[in-house]
Amino acid sequence: MAQCCILGAGNWATAFARVLADAGHHVTVVARRPAVADGINQHRHNPDYLSDIDLGDRVDATTDPVRGLAGVDLIVLALPAQQLRGYVRHLATLPVWRDSTAPVLSLVKGIETGTDMRMSEVIAQAGGVAPERLAVLSGPNLAREIAERQPSLSVVAAHDPAVARRIQQLCLTPSFRTYTVDDVVGVEFAGAAKNVIALAVGMGEGLGYGHNALASLITRGLHQVAALGEALGGRRSTFAGLAGLGDLVATCMSPLSRNRTFGERLGRGLDVAEASRESAGVAEGVATSRAVRDLARAYGVEMPIVEGVVAVLEGRTTPAAMVPVLMEREPKPEL
Repeated sequence: MAQCCILGAGNWATAFARVLADAGHHVTVVARRPAVADGINQHRHNPDYLSDIDLGDRVDATTDPVRGLAGVDLIVLALPAQQLRGYVRHLATLPVWRDSTAPVLSLVKGIETGTDMRMSEVIAQAGGVAPERLAVLSGPNLAREIAERQPSLSVVAAHDPAVARRIQQLCLTPSFRTYTVDDVVGVEFAGAAKNVIALAVGMGEGLGYGHNALASLITRGLHQVAALGEALGGRRSTFAGLAGLGDLVATCMSPLSRNRTFGERLGRGLDVAEASRESAGVAEGVATSRAVRDLARAYGVEMPIVEGVVAVLEGRTTPAAMVPVLMEREPKPEL
């Protein structure tokens, strides 16, 4: 049995705590609010996220990262992307973090605004973590379904193959399986950029477009994401796998997806502030969209869907006006 620490207590953190517990490990969830930690400790449920899921006796919680990190075999980060730097910068002041040699697994899907850095890069820079200790997990990761023990596959990517294999074994359960790859850039970028495409697909859903239109957005979105991912150093094949196509389809089509649902609200006529008020949790694609656009422009990769999403988020156009502009693009070979 391994000792695991999950920093964060949202939907994905809660679901992954159950995965690790199902795999036979002890898990300490580090929450920010005492009420969440108390709910897990006293009632075996997270009162704020997936509150109907019984976490069992192998999961406990604290608000103290020092206690949570003491003597652990695996550190898991499951925080909002734009809050990650500040959090790990604080962790880097703690001896228990600095002295640890445990693998660090990021579940965070996003690109940091202002720096355009991937989450593993933020952890390495702000947290002082050696890249060979870092791994990222991505794929079709709808937290509700994983917490309900529905069959799910994911990918673990790490610079050190031994780290990837170790994490693969740690989270092995009858309903949750992972593959390993060494394409950290591709896996991580795919997991971040698909949220932006999901916003566009959600807008189409909100506008009442049919499956032809939505499938077209998904397919062209995948092509554009893969092109930029390859320019960043990822492998094109990664985007055809679980971290690319798999995650994109799940995020774009499921009502459980916060990004797809956020886009749908925009398509129905809500503005960004109104859609944010109606949303439970963070739609990472809202902030990530600008970072992806900036990267695309810097690397000379055309991403018209991302450009359109950013224009809507910045109030320069509407979802109803965005799609016709995409349809007016010059005809050319598909690939």
